Amino acid sequence: MNDLVMLVDDEANVLSALTRALIDEPFEVITATSGQEALELMEGKTVKVIVSDERMVGMQGSELLAEVKRRSPQTVRILLTGHATLDAAMRAVNMGEIYRFFSKPWDDTQLRFALLSAIEKYDLEAENSRLLATVKNQALEIRVLEKRYPGITRVQRNAKGTFVLPDISDDELAKIIEECETEKF
Repeated sequence: MNDLVMLVDDEANVLSALTRALIDEPFEVITATSGQEALELMEGKTVKVIVSDERMVGMQGSELLAEVKRRSPQTVRILLTGHATLDAAMRAVNMGEIYRFFSKPWDDTQLRFALLSAIEKYDLEAENSRLLATVKNQALEIRVLEKRYPGITRVQRNAKGTFVLPDISDDELAKIIEECETEKF
C-alpha cells in the first residue's frame, strides 16, 4: 500500500515549502488549498496522514480535521498554524482529535519525524484491527466446532505435552480434520 500524506493550506507558498521539505521522504504527498478540496481529494483514497493549517478561508483546519475524523477515523490528523492560540488548539484537539500540533514556522526535521511516526501509528493500528478481526473470526469458528462436536475444545495434554482428546476416537478426529480442511465456516 502506498503511504499517502495530504497537506492542506490556502497559501500556495506554504504548500510549496512543505512539499519541498518532504521531497526525499518515502511517502507520496498530495496537496489541497481548502478544506472542501481536501475532502474531495480524499474520496476513494487511503490518506494515512493529513496536515492542515488552522486559519483558512472557508473551512477552518479544526473543522476539516473533525470532518476527516468522522469520514476516515483511521487517518492521523496534524494541525499546523501560524496563530497558535489556546482556542485553536483546544478546538482542534476536541473536534478533530489531532495527533500533533505544529506552529509556523515549523522545523522541517521535526515535521518529517512526526509524519513518519504518524504513518507508523496508522500502520500499527491497521495491523491491530486486522489481527483483532482474525481472532474474532477464529473464536467464531471454535464456537461452531464446539456446537457441532461438543467437547472438542476441551483438550488435555499428556506427560509428554501431546494433546489428548479422550472423548473423540481417532476415526472421529480424522473425520473432523478432513471436514475442517474442506469446509469454510
